[in-house]
Amino acid sequence: MKFDIEYKTIENVAGPLVVVGKVRAASYNEIVRIRMQNGEYRLGQVLDTSEGKAIVQVFGSTSGINLDKTSVSFLGETFNIGVSDSMLGRIFDGQGHPRDGAAGIAGKEKRDINGFPINPVSRSYPSDFIETGISTIDGMNTLVRGQKLPIFSGSGLPHNQLAAQITRQAKVKNKSESFAVVFAGIGITYDDAEYFTNEFRRTGALSRTVAFINLADDPSIERILTPRLALTTAEYLAYEKGMHVLVILNDMTNYAEALRELSSAREEVPGRRGYPGYMYTDFASIYERAGVLRGKKGSITQLDILTMPSDDVTHPIPDLTGYITEGQIFLSRQLYNKGIYPPINPIGSLSRLMGNGVGSGKTREDHKGVSDQLFGAYARAQDAKNLSSIVGAEALSEIDKRYLNFGENFENKFIKQGFDENRSIERTLEIGWELLSALPESELSRIKEEYIKKYYTKKQA
Repeated sequence: MKFDIEYKTIENVAGPLVVVGKVRAASYNEIVRIRMQNGEYRLGQVLDTSEGKAIVQVFGSTSGINLDKTSVSFLGETFNIGVSDSMLGRIFDGQGHPRDGAAGIAGKEKRDINGFPINPVSRSYPSDFIETGISTIDGMNTLVRGQKLPIFSGSGLPHNQLAAQITRQAKVKNKSESFAVVFAGIGITYDDAEYFTNEFRRTGALSRTVAFINLADDPSIERILTPRLALTTAEYLAYEKGMHVLVILNDMTNYAEALRELSSAREEVPGRRGYPGYMYTDFASIYERAGVLRGKKGSITQLDILTMPSDDVTHPIPDLTGYITEGQIFLSRQLYNKGIYPPINPIGSLSRLMGNGVGSGKTREDHKGVSDQLFGAYARAQDAKNLSSIVGAEALSEIDKRYLNFGENFENKFIKQGFDENRSIERTLEIGWELLSALPESELSRIKEEYIKKYYTKKQA
């Protein structure tokens, strides 16, 4: 059999890559076993084959590989992970090995981590509201079951805290199926890993969570595996066990950096800013594994966190992500510097599927109108703020002064909330109406009159 053959024909080692010559047959993505001179084993994966040669990426360090005495065996299978519902409450490393001190998964079913193609016809359109307990998301950038919605952040912004809060609070309203979270920490620091682990345990969220942690000092090649391990687990829980699964991938920028490192080691022609030209399709192979399938009770929803280098939203990583996903949640450094948590700026944020997940029977009949009016009022408040910085607040018209005051209250009462504050959608809309009621009724042009009569409270100027 093929895996009985050990090749001692390593021709070159370059970074995480090993070039094996005189290979009779090797397949793309095939797993190989590398036996070191001291008897130690390491795993690798075939990236390319041509003219009897195979390029193998090693899952780990390539130090100690001897060109003459190290042997390589091709195992005839792709990388897979054993899956089971007993994975809930467990923490694994970037290769799927337990890192919580417990035993491995018993009686497990093997799944290819690259997933399987999904016929587009079998997909259902996302339409069920997911309540995160965070007003700026639930009220104005609603997350819908089956959606892929990235969080655009920056270095030093509290995206880790936001991810932990969403993991703890998220739920699908009006659905009886179980809800689970699959968390993937991609290239995160040891401190961040400890933070997430402690938060999951402190709040009890770990019982419904499967976590995969790839540390910053782990081999960067593991970053390619980690999100795929997480999504494969999520697919099992969603489509085999009928659960609604929220997948949080943090941080996709570290994943992209690993792609660039691997591409450089292969001496490929670089694309924008040195990233490989196939980064778009590679991202798509991850993001498109979210969705709702006809005939399946479960679903997969993605929140993909990425830190924008230099806060540049035009950088290839957020730029390409925006083309594939259905909107974005934008964290503002300006709001963060004001002491506002979570610093989600509605201007710059967007949920393209929001219209399908809100309204009567899902959230409340006035939800969309309130959201549109809050967007418009906050944008007008920003205009008034910019104008006041030029002419002074005293020179503003009375209505501009109203909007200027609205903007301050909106940031401090609607956007700002506590890390442990879990607001229902009803409470979020109630706060929205309290803020809008400070404006003249004639300004509420984006809400139906019947809802204004029902919820608007007249206040003195």
